Amino acid sequence: MDVLTLPDAEWRHRDGLDRLVEVLGDARYVGGSVRDTLLGIPVADIDLATPLPPERVIALLKDAGIRAVPTGLDHGTITAVLPGGPVEVTTLRRDVSTDGRHATVAFTDDWREDAARRDFTINALYADPRTGTIHDYFEGRKDLAARHIRFIGDPFQRIAEDHLRILRFFRFLARFGDVADPAALDACTTRANDLMALSRERIADELLKLLVSRDAVGVVGLMIDRGIFVPVLPEITRAERFARLAATEAAAGVSPDAIRRLAALLPADAKVAEAVGARLKLSKLQRRRLIAAATPPAAEKPAVLAYRAGTETALDLLLIAGQSEAAAAIRDAEVPRLPIAGGALVTRGLSKGPEVARVLRFIEEAWIAEGFPAAERVDQIADAAVDQALRSLR
Repeated sequence: MDVLTLPDAEWRHRDGLDRLVEVLGDARYVGGSVRDTLLGIPVADIDLATPLPPERVIALLKDAGIRAVPTGLDHGTITAVLPGGPVEVTTLRRDVSTDGRHATVAFTDDWREDAARRDFTINALYADPRTGTIHDYFEGRKDLAARHIRFIGDPFQRIAEDHLRILRFFRFLARFGDVADPAALDACTTRANDLMALSRERIADELLKLLVSRDAVGVVGLMIDRGIFVPVLPEITRAERFARLAATEAAAGVSPDAIRRLAALLPADAKVAEAVGARLKLSKLQRRRLIAAATPPAAEKPAVLAYRAGTETALDLLLIAGQSEAAAAIRDAEVPRLPIAGGALVTRGLSKGPEVARVLRFIEEAWIAEGFPAAERVDQIADAAVDQALRSLR
């Protein structure tokens, strides 16, 4: 491989990072920051690996005046709080025992042993902070160049250690990959039932990330063909609406949204959406949106739909229905507000109570039907409606 050193990148100059590296002495960047820099994409999180035991890391940071938070002490992870943002520092590890959901680890000073317990070859890349020298134990750079998503070692063993790696495989394939390793794909297919042992929160977290990835459409289709969803989300059986939604989002200039895309994968049935939202333990807000997006829109003009359902729900419904122009038209439009309230009807002579609410609803529907005219026209509609109501009461 030609790339032997880590290219310079903005994240490598974050405030306090050089000082942290100096304090630790023996440490390397690892995982996503190395991978994403080699791919030329922005880096969000910085992780450092070190052979130093976590207690020593805490002591060194304390002596240097760097705040240390023991975010995952059992697994050797300390968060160093720097002016430029948090950095996770993790002691080199090896797995002692795993059950598919949790792992018991022991600390080591062997870099290759630490790399061997990671999931994919492209995630087991280390870089020296000072020289940029890349340490690659499992041909991760070669796989990265080929966009080949491959487990380290035996795929079945990696999945047995952590069942979530099934979904992570497909998410990484959708985000970074062009080539799915055949052995990995077969292992994920064979062990798909292992997903049932995972918490629904972990499944939801991986799934929602996957749905907005670069090649989500192709990878979701592959997952359906391979029966990956059957054990935990048997409702997902077709990807046509999902593919149409992705194309419509692009045509309308709307960013991909995970909840909207999940709704497009489900049958157009509010009860199904409600059940899936509960099963995945989505937030109340996410569940309400999923249910609303799963309900086919009424045959109304886009502006009317936005007024009745809200812009977010209207966008979801229009995009899922494949109406890119309508969605683009309401995306940045301000939802009108009815320029009259019940007090104005009381002033016109109606008594407070149900009659005011009835007449106000009549006025609102007339206002909507006329295309949301200005206040002057609404006053005319109100005058006529109140006159009619008062006559009917005589």
